[in-house]
This record gives sequence, C-alpha cells and structure tokens, in this order.
Amino acid sequence: MQHSKMKAAAVIAISAFALAGCSASGGDSSGTGGDAAASCTPADGDVTLEFTSWIPGIEDVVKIWNDANPEIQVDVQTGPNGNGGTYQNFFNQIKAGDAPDLGQIEYDALPNFLVQDGIEDLSACEDVVASEDQFVDWAWGQVTLGTDSVYGIPQDTGPMALFYRADLFEQNGIEIPTTWDEYRDAAVKIRALGGYITNFSQSDINQFAGFAWQDGAQWFSSDDEGWTVSLADDATTTVADFWQSMLDDDLVATVPAWTDEWNNAYNSGEVWTWNSAVWGANSISSGAPDTAGNWAVAPLPQWEEGGSAAGNWGGSSTAVLKGSEHLYEATKFALWLNTSDEALTALAEAANLYPATTAGLTLPVYAEGVDFYGGQKIYDVFADAATQVSPDFAWGPTMTQTYSDVSDGFKAAVSGSGTLLDAIEKGQTATVDALKAASIPVKE
Repeated sequence: MQHSKMKAAAVIAISAFALAGCSASGGDSSGTGGDAAASCTPADGDVTLEFTSWIPGIEDVVKIWNDANPEIQVDVQTGPNGNGGTYQNFFNQIKAGDAPDLGQIEYDALPNFLVQDGIEDLSACEDVVASEDQFVDWAWGQVTLGTDSVYGIPQDTGPMALFYRADLFEQNGIEIPTTWDEYRDAAVKIRALGGYITNFSQSDINQFAGFAWQDGAQWFSSDDEGWTVSLADDATTTVADFWQSMLDDDLVATVPAWTDEWNNAYNSGEVWTWNSAVWGANSISSGAPDTAGNWAVAPLPQWEEGGSAAGNWGGSSTAVLKGSEHLYEATKFALWLNTSDEALTALAEAANLYPATTAGLTLPVYAEGVDFYGGQKIYDVFADAATQVSPDFAWGPTMTQTYSDVSDGFKAAVSGSGTLLDAIEKGQTATVDALKAASIPVKE
C-alpha cells in the first residue's frame, strides 16, 4: 500500500542496519527496529486502554467514544506537549514496561521513537492498512517513514499560508505578494512606512523547516548503509539566503515569538503578515484582538512564479507505544479518533486541530466564514495547501538536538554575529555527530 513516489525517494527508509546499534531492545533482522508487527487480534473480553495526549479538550472527545463503546474504554491522561516532558515520560515508561497503550507523537518525533524501539508496527491490522487512502498522501508518508510498516495514525496537519493585514495592504496600495521576490518588494515598501512585513522567528525552527519543505528540501534519508543528513541542501540554502537578506536590510522584526512583545507587534499593526500554519488563525485572533476583521489569508508566496507548493508546520500522530497488549483495540480507537466525522469535528471545535484526512478538509465546521478574517472562508485556502505539501520531506531521529543547535545559530544571526547559513551548516555537523554518538550509521 506504500506510495511508489515515497519508495523511490526512500524517505527515511529505516533499515535493520541503521537501527542495529540503537534499538532499546536490541532489534531483530526484520528492519522494523524491534519485534515483527505485533498480533492484531481482538481480546476475549472488555478492554480499558490508556491514552496520553496534550490536546485541549481531549477528555470530552474521548467521552464520545466511551459512551458508544462500553467494550473498549479509554482512560485519557493529559500532560505537557511532547518536548515539554511527555516524550521523556514515554521513554521512561517504555523502559519500565508501564507505558500507556496510545500516545500522541508529533511527526518529527516519530523517527526518534522508532530507532529507540518505542512504538509498535500497526501493519498487521487490516483496518489500518486499508485506511491509507483516507489520508492526504504526505501525512501517510510521515507515519510510514518510507517503509511498508505503519507507526501511527495521522492525527492533524499544519499546512501553511499567508496571514496578512488586508486593510493595511489596501490602504497603502500594496499588492498581496504571490512570490517570495514580490514578498521582499512589499517588505521594502512596508518598511518605508515604518512597519515590518513579518517577524522572523529566531527560536522556532519549525517555521523555517516549513519554508525549506515548500522549496523541495530533503533534510534526511536513509538506506541499508545508514543515514544521510542534508540540512544545507540547495533548497534550504536558498531559503536561508532569502531570510538573511531580509535580516541584513532590517526588513523584518525579530521579537521573540509567543511573547507579549510578539502579540503587541501584531496587535499594534507594526507587523503586517505571518507565514504560518492553519493553527495560526487562533494565535493571531487571541494575540491581536484589536485587529479583528482586518486580516485575510492567501496562499504562501511561491519560490517560482506560477508554482503551487505549500509547506507544513506541525502535526501529530496517534501511535501505539511498545508493549501494548491490545493492538487491535488501540487501533480501532485511533482510527475513530482521526478519521470519523464525529471525532474530527469535536477536535476542531475543542482545539482547532486540522485533520489529516481528505474528507476532513471539507467538514461543515471548516465551511463557514470567520469573522476575525473579515468573513473569509479561510479554511478553503488551507484545504488547497494541504494537498500541495510534498511527500518527500523527512525528519531524522535526533530532531530535538537539531532544533536546539540551529536555534542557537539563528539567535546569533539575528544579533549580527553569524548568518542563517552558518547556523544550518553548524546544525548539519552537530546532527551528524549526534547520530554517530548514538551509534547510528551515517553516510558522509
């Protein structure tokens, strides 16, 4: 059931050789990072599953399932986001043999769980394999990791678009940019008016990754000989050079993201646009309430005129953690949670989660105009973007370290003591070193 394009690209083709030195349980010759796919058969009696997530309101969504499925009950625990502590808890619990049956794991963290033998292969479950066609192709690729195995059920996605102050662009006669060259031209005009076209995030590298993804970057891949790390590939270099020029010419603000200062920059009209994921709609409306009705959404500017590529920023899966004795029941719940109209609507209403299924993109909850955005049906833009994300972008097994190293370099670039390309190249070296330190083979 694997997409031929994904096979040809060998996106994170996890091999027995690549995993041999880092599997928590020693692995086997199957190439899956541990035991062969666990049995997917129903239990003899009623089952209670444990599920850990950080989605706001997830308890109410799970209650819908529990009320309708007395034979498979789900106890949900909530905690901090993955890198805020939940992932480390998962690894500790897996080691101790008392992990929850199911856990929320972001796409960029799945390879780390795989190389540490922390997640189950779901490919023995017929319903899981049969569900592939329900998901946008690139999201399915994020959970299959270039193999014929399935390591999670896609939960949500973060297709990117351009949020912009429609009133300010119109009042000043500035066209909405459709290419990055036009975006830079607009930035010059906006700076002459005393504003900034956007804020450059010096700490959240995922936004930059989304830009690189849009441009065709392929940061990681692996085969039987080991991992290839290509953080500084041509596409990423193009993106780094573009934003470096924006920094050099003082065309972007550089306030720390997710702070009162960031909110004020948008609420005051100092900053006019944000290239962000679909979940950014809530970030702007909550951080810049005085600007209600003045925003709109357009497709992400393109690297080539006439292009139609989108980037992605964020997204998670529902994975079955190693050691669960109820693979059948766990996947039944995970599929309901991430494919049923009932659950997807509840997740959208509770937490603004954007679905990974093609059918989910057209749910009624996304069909209405949004007052904050002048009544625009903004989710139509994101529905298009969700189908324009390349399936060839892959994450590596040490992303937390990679993010940290690159972020340090980005902060230096913002302060003028380095460049974004320096940061990417240093991140490349540090990532290769980290893989070697973890006894993960690297191709150089």
